[in-house]
Amino acid sequence: MPGNMANLMKQAQRMQRQMEEGQKELETKEFVASAGGGAVEVAVSGKKEILRVKLAEEVVDPEDIEMLQDLIMAAANEALKQAEEASAALMGRMTGGLGGMPF
Repeated sequence: MPGNMANLMKQAQRMQRQMEEGQKELETKEFVASAGGGAVEVAVSGKKEILRVKLAEEVVDPEDIEMLQDLIMAAANEALKQAEEASAALMGRMTGGLGGMPF
């Protein structure tokens, strides 16, 4: 039994290192989404921080600020969703074999 515990601890440490490496890699990635047929583009990092917002001139209408706000929000939410999905996929790959382990 003590040998099994040592193996389990080694596996847990290896998994932790892999998760840390995967998280660092994810943080360097960029996720870009657009709205309004490309009129608004938002880029976010794997840290889920907005990196930039790009607006097409034709979408900047002082008479319709609400539409611009909605497009920015839609693009930002989609880019953040992409980052979250990538993070969830990373966690799934790292923990895929642990589903049946009692903790």
